[in-house]
Amino acid sequence: MRWSVKDRKNEKDEALCALAKEGDAAALEELMARHKGTVRRCARKFSLRLLAETDDLVQEGMIALYAAIGSYSPASGKSFKNFAYLCVLRRIYSYLRFVSRRTAEGSDVDPDSIAEGETPEELLLIGESDEEFRLRLMRALSDFEFRVVTMYLEGLSYAEISEATGKQIKSIDNALARAKRKLQRAFAES
Repeated sequence: MRWSVKDRKNEKDEALCALAKEGDAAALEELMARHKGTVRRCARKFSLRLLAETDDLVQEGMIALYAAIGSYSPASGKSFKNFAYLCVLRRIYSYLRFVSRRTAEGSDVDPDSIAEGETPEELLLIGESDEEFRLRLMRALSDFEFRVVTMYLEGLSYAEISEATGKQIKSIDNALARAKRKLQRAFAES
């Protein structure tokens, strides 16, 4: 019996992953769609902080998500969601290191030479830098701008932020634009 795409929405990630590995395009499509928001949240978080292009980071994250589907093993004991999130983060970190090296060296570096993986020390520093980043946001932005930026980094759309704050979409757009300018100045000074 062939499952319809609608049936795939009720499947667990791990089952979809197994089906996708067997060549089920609907399962692959459902997994990619289901986790695209997570990829976007990761990309937004780093694009705002490092002033990198969000689209580039989303693309790298989606590549990592696709690779995670192919390499996931339920025997690892990790849920697919956690495994995919870790793969996406590592790929984005690796891409950012690649870009910073290429910029610093002024030369082209083979993207296949990007190392994957983080040490526990690096993961701890990332957690500390996230808290420091949040404090810098709070100091640089108004309360409203901080709320809007936080919701945006969590992956909410302009419409969802508008609904949550009770403000017009144009106000949300303006707040994000002001926040970006303020943050560019704040991070340029440090």
